[in-house]
Amino acid sequence: MDADAALSHHVLAQLADALIFADCEGRIRVWNGAAEALFGFPASAAIGQSLDLIIPERLRAAHWNGFNRAVAARQTRLAGKAVMTRATTAAGAAIYVEMSFALVCDARGEVLGSVAVARDATERRARERALQQRMCAIEAPSDPGAQGTP
Repeated sequence: MDADAALSHHVLAQLADALIFADCEGRIRVWNGAAEALFGFPASAAIGQSLDLIIPERLRAAHWNGFNRAVAARQTRLAGKAVMTRATTAAGAAIYVEMSFALVCDARGEVLGSVAVARDATERRARERALQQRMCAIEAPSDPGAQGTP
């Protein structure tokens, strides 16, 4: 392994966020240690599998429509902007993840696949929901009979 390849390997292995690369068919080709920790699947179980491995069933149709559209158009709709979505872990738990996506192209501009960088956002989402519920409770009228009174 040359020095550049070794450096790339070390960066990928030590990246704190999950990094997943899938080819144009949606098969996982790269799955780093942070992806193992986040989703619970070892690389040996994830590599070669469909991205459906971590996509909740109810979100799969929308995911594949967006994935295929991005590959065909050679650009993502979000242009690298992170988005919060749901994912499924090896244990079957539903988690929130914040993900950003990019297409990976070769030197000729041909799309090789898509890379995603993800981090767990489950606790943040729970805090946001709790805050939202508190705000709704504060804004709600305290006297149910007060509704509709001038």
